[in-house]
Amino acid sequence: MKKIFLAAVLFIATSASIQAQLLKIGVKAGVNFANQNGDASFDGIDYSKDGITSYHAGLVAEVKLLERFSIQPELLYSTQGATYKNAVEEFKNELGYLSIPVMAKIYMTKSLSLEVGPQASFLLSNKEEFDAQDPKTFDFAINAGLGLKITEGLFIQGRYGFGLTEVSSKADLKNSVFQLSAGYMF
Repeated sequence: MKKIFLAAVLFIATSASIQAQLLKIGVKAGVNFANQNGDASFDGIDYSKDGITSYHAGLVAEVKLLERFSIQPELLYSTQGATYKNAVEEFKNELGYLSIPVMAKIYMTKSLSLEVGPQASFLLSNKEEFDAQDPKTFDFAINAGLGLKITEGLFIQGRYGFGLTEVSSKADLKNSVFQLSAGYMF
């Protein structure tokens, strides 16, 4: 009986250890350098556009599938958009999204990874400085970038997100964002 109990305890401890190695959960935050690509004309008036600097923050997980391959789903709040101006007016189009990227991570070394994957984003907020855009509530993008583990828990990432869907029903604009992040896996 004692041997069965000891074997069960060892099995549970080993399973917990293996699961801890296969799944890590953490947090991350960083800066966005965002812009909107496409035709910047509203109601027949052309505007020039500049990118905005904003932020992202949220939860991250890493599921190790193979020695050098993992899947990294994330749940982030991310602000994106652009500043538009012409000779008469200037306004900022800032959109707040709940973003869900799912990145495939290919480890090139023990600490350096190539990351690529899709991202679905849902509009949560719109700072309306103008009423010409009528933003859509869903955005889809493809992301690619690099990640670097500094320690077992601490990491940094650089990523570019290229929007595939238009962010407005009234303008031919798509989000694009370069993100620099730092995070910690527990």
